[in-house]
Amino acid sequence: MSASLSPSLSRPPRTGVWLVGARGSVATTVVAGCAAVVAGLRPPTGLVTEAPAFAGSSLPALSSLVFGGHDTTDCPLPKRAEQLAAGGVLPTGLPAAVAAELATADAEVRPGGPLPGDTRDEDALIAAFAADLLDFVTRLGLERAVVVNVASTEPAPPPGPPLPPSSLYAAAALRAGCPYVNFTPSTGLHHPALAPLAAASGLPYAGRDGKTGQTLLRSVLGPMFAQRALDVRAWSGTNLLGGGDGASLADPAAAAAKNAGKERVLADTLGTTPEGEVHIDDVPALGDWKTAWDHVAFDGFLGTRMVLQTIWQGCDSALAAPLVLDLARLVARAHETGLRGPLAELAFFFKDPVGDAPSALGEQYAELVRFARGLEEGE
Repeated sequence: MSASLSPSLSRPPRTGVWLVGARGSVATTVVAGCAAVVAGLRPPTGLVTEAPAFAGSSLPALSSLVFGGHDTTDCPLPKRAEQLAAGGVLPTGLPAAVAAELATADAEVRPGGPLPGDTRDEDALIAAFAADLLDFVTRLGLERAVVVNVASTEPAPPPGPPLPPSSLYAAAALRAGCPYVNFTPSTGLHHPALAPLAAASGLPYAGRDGKTGQTLLRSVLGPMFAQRALDVRAWSGTNLLGGGDGASLADPAAAAAKNAGKERVLADTLGTTPEGEVHIDDVPALGDWKTAWDHVAFDGFLGTRMVLQTIWQGCDSALAAPLVLDLARLVARAHETGLRGPLAELAFFFKDPVGDAPSALGEQYAELVRFARGLEEGE
């Protein structure tokens, strides 16, 4: 979206990143991490778009990104960053080092919703969220803003109205003319009522559900078994996680929405659906850390029975934050070059990608690199 007010000629063009769930762990890590990398305090580890393959794609510079967003909580970003540092998610001393950048982003956070007692109807909520976006872009003289949903997972809604909160925010992005990324398993633009609006908007969009841990491994290991002609009989898994995501995924309906993408990766890469399922357990003591365990039973030559077990222990916010920055930069550049509709080429980042895309990580990365080269040619 181009702002109606031209950016100042004295500074380079800037790109907005509007985070739904702007005061959560992932969003706080995004803002603090971007500031740390720009200041040279930390290397860009985990940022795919900082690799040489993307150097010529004319992506927005990290230093040009301006942050804002919606949230229903009032804990300011500097305070949230201190909490994350205390939990080992952010390096000690980093919140103080980037306090100014955190405070600047926090000043651009607007109340989300709907909150209990809110009497506004869906159209009024969408209009209010869109107005916040338009004000953000025009007041700060931004070239465009990309809306990224990083809020906690919501349960899958029943068919028909009303729209769930994630879809209200997605509709507001369309109304404001902003490209949209759904980094969560929540419905967002997937709601049937938004399909015609998304198609008519002419905007690029991507999602859904960022691939940061267990499914990332599955998208590598599934093709390995298939390519080596090994017969996978059963694939079971368990996730232990805390924080806001752990609490929200304690709801069986929310967990089902998240597990759908994990199961789809196996079906697509193996060509069959093995026995077994994924269990998600909320362990509040883990905070932003998670453990994912997989048990794979497979047959080799002459029916010899074997087992592979994997354990993934990671910090969800630190795994997700660089991918959010990658996606904001790529989608902003796609919008600049005139691309529209679902960006299937960004499947590398998602469990349940939009559009027609492969499920194997190697194939997805090849598609992503081709996409980046196309952005360079799109200049």
